[in-house]
Amino acid sequence: MESIKKKLTTLDKKRTYLEKIPIIIYDESSDASAAIAREICDTIKTNNETDSPTVLGLATGSTPVKVYDELIRIHKEEGLSFSNVVTFNLDEYYPIEPDSLQSYVRFMNEHLFDHIDINMDNVHIPDGTLNEEDVESFCDEYEEKIRKAGGIDIQLLGIGKTGHIGFNEPGSRADSVTRLITLDKVTRTDAASSFFGEEYVPRRAITMGVGTILSADRIFLMAWGEGKAPVIRETVEGDIRESIPATYLQNHKNTTIVLDEAASEKLTRVNTPWLIDKCDWDEKLIRKGVVWLCRKLDKPILKLTDENYNENGMADLIAKKGPAYNINIKVFNELQHTITGWPGGKPNEDDKYRPERAKPFPKRCLIFSPHPDDDVISMGGTLIRLVDHGHDVHIAYQTSGNIAVFDDEAIRFADFVTDYAEVFGMKDEKAQSLFRRINKFLAEKEPGQVDSPEIKTIKGLIRKGEAKAGGRYCGVPDDNMHFMNMPFYETGRVKKKPISQEDIDITVDLLNKIKPHQVYAAGDLSDPHGTHRVCLNAIFEALKVVKNEPWAKDCYVWLYRGAWQEWDVNEIEMAVPLSPLELKRKRRAIFKHQSQKDRPLFPGTDSREFWQRSEDRNRGTANLYDDLGLAEYEAIEGFVRYHF
Repeated sequence: MESIKKKLTTLDKKRTYLEKIPIIIYDESSDASAAIAREICDTIKTNNETDSPTVLGLATGSTPVKVYDELIRIHKEEGLSFSNVVTFNLDEYYPIEPDSLQSYVRFMNEHLFDHIDINMDNVHIPDGTLNEEDVESFCDEYEEKIRKAGGIDIQLLGIGKTGHIGFNEPGSRADSVTRLITLDKVTRTDAASSFFGEEYVPRRAITMGVGTILSADRIFLMAWGEGKAPVIRETVEGDIRESIPATYLQNHKNTTIVLDEAASEKLTRVNTPWLIDKCDWDEKLIRKGVVWLCRKLDKPILKLTDENYNENGMADLIAKKGPAYNINIKVFNELQHTITGWPGGKPNEDDKYRPERAKPFPKRCLIFSPHPDDDVISMGGTLIRLVDHGHDVHIAYQTSGNIAVFDDEAIRFADFVTDYAEVFGMKDEKAQSLFRRINKFLAEKEPGQVDSPEIKTIKGLIRKGEAKAGGRYCGVPDDNMHFMNMPFYETGRVKKKPISQEDIDITVDLLNKIKPHQVYAAGDLSDPHGTHRVCLNAIFEALKVVKNEPWAKDCYVWLYRGAWQEWDVNEIEMAVPLSPLELKRKRRAIFKHQSQKDRPLFPGTDSREFWQRSEDRNRGTANLYDDLGLAEYEAIEGFVRYHF
């Protein structure tokens, strides 16, 4: 893990004229978080030597969690003392009780303060319990406490999809100070999962102002994942404007933006590097550049000319690899060869230019589904095609999905069981007692309160029954549906436990049991709740364990998307076209998940139902292939191969 200071020394060589804030990119968010924690650690150590306090501005949410984990590790293993550290948190919901599940007081205690030797008198977090008439004076005092502490040495920031920093929503002024604000609708929608419904998210919050943040000596803004990529580009390359408050950081002389690779993907130097400098035109970049040029000019691949390349920043590609005709034919053929109606391989055919092998046939196919509906949402057409072609298809549902079921659904199913027992003469006082307890609990349940074990079980059974109905509709036998119930998920909250060895072992055991020729896994890392990412990491770790098994040497791993985002056409390595009828069959399979229909509990910021998102993305991919001059299809599901 390269330090931030070392990366900054080479930054100017990579930084472009478009970037108005220094950016450091790490392969993984864990490496980036560790580097930021080390910077904080070094500052604390230096100040401790002179008995000077270190003043930290702290953020909440999923972004800084690994930074706090690393600080705890350094404290416990390297003896770093926080006894002389003073902290000021950015924000807090209003109103909210400090022991609420969603409170940032509770968050900071659980993720940092309970595990280090900080003096709690030195900890400052906006108070969500104040009477409204007392808020303004509290905010003034908060500002005064920061000044008396000597100002903030290091300020940690995340960034919202609207470009907010802290809870400084679009429209915030550059000189704003700590105050009560009204939350933007997008922010409230993003927070809905933590509160188990948007209707429970507080409408207001207390936040440090932009001016307060800009007064810090050193600022680190962190962003992880492809979902943050668009707003990062706007923040770094766009003009300063109130509609994206993070752009105010361009006026701060000591801000560094720290990203993982996924969050950097929309930056010009990453997305279209040929626009700013000469490129090392490898096969992957050539394909990306040609697709970009086609979309920019609205022309199919085979109609691109030398002039098109020259006039759009790609003159060096023509000079090195041209003429245009040669490049066009090469990329056209590559994309043509991604298209296959035989995702399991076509038997008795030459597979030289096909993404999948002809042999063996039929194949054992193992489809991992993070939630009980991701299989049909993201690759339902391919799943049906594999079954129709006679392959031995297995589906592994990695988590129970029990937190994504509305309470009234649980009551409905519990009521059904009770009435069933009564109608068929199996009335049981234990069952009646259980039903009364469930009703009482749900009647008294607070927003965001963790479900009782009985209710979690009922909700898990609802999702399991829907998954089996969807699998059966696709033609998958009951014995080929595997419910893994990975332990990391079973917290009853949106926040999950870290991946454990038990999660990996469960995955290893299933792989060794099935011995698949094909594995399909969710590569949709934009999932806002992180479940997809953890599930994928478990698969990757399991594949490391089994990679030397005889069956693994002849196993292809395909990553799908669709629930939250789609692969770019230039990335797709296997494109499975769907007919109008197959798209309808896929939709019906999705409809089997009735608890997620109409209004899922955690929809994210996309208001469309999952089947609508899926169809729109599948049609969009097909349209792009058509626009590039390839065959016209109703819809396409795309896959990228993972080499392990």
